Amino acid sequence: MQLHQMWIQGKWVDAEAGKTYPVYNPATAGKIAELPLGGKADVDKAVIAAREAFPVWSKKPQAERSQIAIKIAALMQENAGEIGKIDTMEHGTPTKTAAASVVISSQRFEWAAYNARSLMGHTVPSNPDELVYLQREPIGVIAIITPWNVPLAMVVGKLAPALALGNTCVIKPPSINSLTTLKLAELLDKLNLPPGTVNIVTGPGGVVGEALASHPGVDMVGFTGSCETGKVIMGLASKTVKRLQLELGGKNPVIILDDADIDTAVVDLVTGQFRNSGQICGSPGRYYVHEKVYDEFLGKYTAAATKLVVGDPTDEKTQMGPLVSAEHRNRVENYVQSAIDEGAKVILGGKRPAAPPMNQGYWVMPTIITGVKQNMTVAKEEIFGPVACFMEPFSSDDQVLEMANDNVFGLTSYVWTNDRARGMRFANELQAGTVQIGHSAGSGPELPWGGYKESGIGKEGSIYNLYEYTNLKRVQVDLRTQKK
Repeated sequence: MQLHQMWIQGKWVDAEAGKTYPVYNPATAGKIAELPLGGKADVDKAVIAAREAFPVWSKKPQAERSQIAIKIAALMQENAGEIGKIDTMEHGTPTKTAAASVVISSQRFEWAAYNARSLMGHTVPSNPDELVYLQREPIGVIAIITPWNVPLAMVVGKLAPALALGNTCVIKPPSINSLTTLKLAELLDKLNLPPGTVNIVTGPGGVVGEALASHPGVDMVGFTGSCETGKVIMGLASKTVKRLQLELGGKNPVIILDDADIDTAVVDLVTGQFRNSGQICGSPGRYYVHEKVYDEFLGKYTAAATKLVVGDPTDEKTQMGPLVSAEHRNRVENYVQSAIDEGAKVILGGKRPAAPPMNQGYWVMPTIITGVKQNMTVAKEEIFGPVACFMEPFSSDDQVLEMANDNVFGLTSYVWTNDRARGMRFANELQAGTVQIGHSAGSGPELPWGGYKESGIGKEGSIYNLYEYTNLKRVQVDLRTQKK
């Protein structure tokens, strides 16, 4: 077991209170580290350090900041193997995908570096006697508060644009999954950034996160997490009218129309549903399958889910690992039980594995629930686990569109049809930030991500995300000769 420190003002430090808390391996439930239990005093130190660094960092030429962002990307790629092993140990990410995920995350820094250099202002036609132009400037101190589901990627998705554009940052990584972020700090420590440019405070969200959201020295909060926590942050941030970028939850509809390519849809959706043990905000949340193909789709989907290799995340053959914690495992199990209590049926999974070694750790097997109705808890709320909820079959396009939009969330959605014109109608009618029609090759930093309704505010990725981390200033200059 290793004892770690926080990173504040370019130094490795203990918590002011001198307290620590344990971190566990979710596959074995064994203790793997002790982290500093940060509090308000540590947040104050980190925010002060970030404010002092801001005039230095923000005034560096954009070309220099971009070069540093490229160096960070290179260091992440060079250390991808080691960081991936940490992710497997602290989060349960299967080893065959952990290192690749680090490389993909590093591309966020590359993209931000290149595009920050092209983020230029422009002139606005006004009148012959006046010059009006717009310029973008860094906001100031950014509080980055991230969840545990894809720990490093969540941090990098916000840190890369914020840092490249001249902001300074205080990061509150997920308390149970902070080790990859602290490893990132080791890499940043090699680059001679102005002390305080990036700071990391570990500890519980209810203390550290709330202290950051309410701190008068923080200019913006970038948060990814639950809708409930997002609302708390909005309330705290409102007291000083902070800028907010919120990527919250989703209960994402999957619509399988009667002319869909069933076999391809099954492969894609089983992969998407159970990737990262279902702990992804963009995972399928509600399956609406046309009555003409319902039995065929469900049968093939169940067969594919049954074949998934669940087990030791350090094994190259493993496709799905454990859930992140005992608390979250219990939460997912409670959702499954609520479905049973409300009249739905579990046709696969739903129980913990009893055989060693998976009788230790935080496991939930791939689970399929059928007969789910619109008013059931599992149809309305985000489960965030390896649980596929099959709604009752539908018969018409209008019917399924109404049901799909009948939810407080609007993050993403999936439509499967071989009729592209029909698919485009769904794209126009679905209330979601992303509509995916058919197979997708994936997402990159050039594509925006963010939802409608209670799924959040603002966008991650793309040029629109760069705008989130800048202030837009209008400058007007009188060109007339001044009278003496």
